[in-house]
Amino acid sequence: MLPMLARLHSLTLLGIDAVACEVEVDVLSKGLAPPTMVGLPDPAVRESIDRIRSALYNCGYEFPKTRCVINLAPADIRKEGPAFDLPIALGIMLASRQLASDTVDDYLVAGELALDGSLRPVKGAISMAILARQEKRRGIILPAANAREAAMVEGLEVIGVRQLNQAVAFLAGVLTIDPTVVDVQQTLAQASRYDVDFADVRGQEHAKRALAIAAAGGHNILMIGPPGSGKTMLAKRLPTILPPLSPEESLETTRVYSSSGKLPTDTPLLAVRPVRSPHHSASAAALIGGGSIPQAGEVSLAHHGVLFLDEFPEFTRSILETLRQPMEDGCVTIVRANGRMTFPARFMLVAAMNPCPCGYFTDSQRRCRCSPHQIETYTSRLSGPLVDRIDMHVEVPAVPFTELRSQRDGIDSVTLRAQVLAARDRQYTRFRSHATVNAHMSARQVKSHCKLDSAAEAILRQAVSEMGLSARAHDKILRVARTIADLEAAADITVDHLAEAVQYRKLDRRL
Repeated sequence: MLPMLARLHSLTLLGIDAVACEVEVDVLSKGLAPPTMVGLPDPAVRESIDRIRSALYNCGYEFPKTRCVINLAPADIRKEGPAFDLPIALGIMLASRQLASDTVDDYLVAGELALDGSLRPVKGAISMAILARQEKRRGIILPAANAREAAMVEGLEVIGVRQLNQAVAFLAGVLTIDPTVVDVQQTLAQASRYDVDFADVRGQEHAKRALAIAAAGGHNILMIGPPGSGKTMLAKRLPTILPPLSPEESLETTRVYSSSGKLPTDTPLLAVRPVRSPHHSASAAALIGGGSIPQAGEVSLAHHGVLFLDEFPEFTRSILETLRQPMEDGCVTIVRANGRMTFPARFMLVAAMNPCPCGYFTDSQRRCRCSPHQIETYTSRLSGPLVDRIDMHVEVPAVPFTELRSQRDGIDSVTLRAQVLAARDRQYTRFRSHATVNAHMSARQVKSHCKLDSAAEAILRQAVSEMGLSARAHDKILRVARTIADLEAAADITVDHLAEAVQYRKLDRRL
């Protein structure tokens, strides 16, 4: 029986997006030569031939002895990673007439083969499943370890296989494999639990109030205080009062982790908002993303969550300046010679810093050893444009001994979360969208929804004049005031709301 040309549908990852690819295999009837692979494969794809040969032999199949040509189309997109192992192996079997299937066109195929024919998990299973649905395929065939993750995409048959033999038998129609089914809502409900609570933090009720405002409106916040005042504890508890992830948000965040290879194997879906806290020695590529093959950075791994930057002024200034675009646009665009990739980065920035190099400038119990020049130099590490983009600057003082030893619990996460959810509901009604919160209001929306009476107008005019506020800081104050009004269930911004919002621009008094 003469060999033939076989064609399967597969995919490759570009950033966090899956791009459709075709795997074409042509086994020639004559000619002795090593297999030829074309279509811009990277070294990991080229060396898959040896894995595939061993996997076929160990599963009882034959590798063609005549010349074999493998084409990965389209040829102008670089193919990366080991996910092409399974489609190439199946293509060789189809082309050499070891497998006959009428359903191979209905499925996207991806998977890494071990030498014994077993399948190892691959990166980006959710993105692959989304592409299969967009391509209107019946389903996707991939390693069983990725099946629950891919099954989070509804309207698709997810066929998880553990061995090459299973994939062959399924496509041949001699083995029935039930599609993997997962209840997304139940998975979110079971996994969306936190082990920390704001009640664990002694004192700092003013800081908790500020964090509740930040959570309600999606505002960026900078906490300034001496060492040990609780800044890190407060930041790590912020997700406990944020609204739960919607299925769409969870899917978007999981895509970032999956395509980066950072999704835990026992977690098919991220159900809690991520908290990323990179060290201040992190490089620009680690924070923003990049590399010769661009990968998502910390700002994208914090998508729909919290990016906590402790010791804020200790970060290199040039690296901090790279935060300006994602803070404004909610995404990061990385440009390379062979193209550009965009990663989502809609995060809440929570930064913490000491008031001076020694840390004790605002501490009434410990003496500060820094000169005014040292303090000025330290705070000036943060540029004006960057500080402008942070909505709230909050002082977090040292906690007195009486509050540390108090048996009375402060406000807890349940109470704060109820307030935040009520404020968010008012914003969703106002903007008729769950994607827009007060922090993301456009200039036109600020003008429409942040109207002031004459008394509030006078306070704002005085603040802008005395503090030298920029147009951006002016709008930030109005957005924060709108959030405070939402927390109070007030239809309009009052003098009290605006005055409190002005108090959260502490650094503007120094810069």
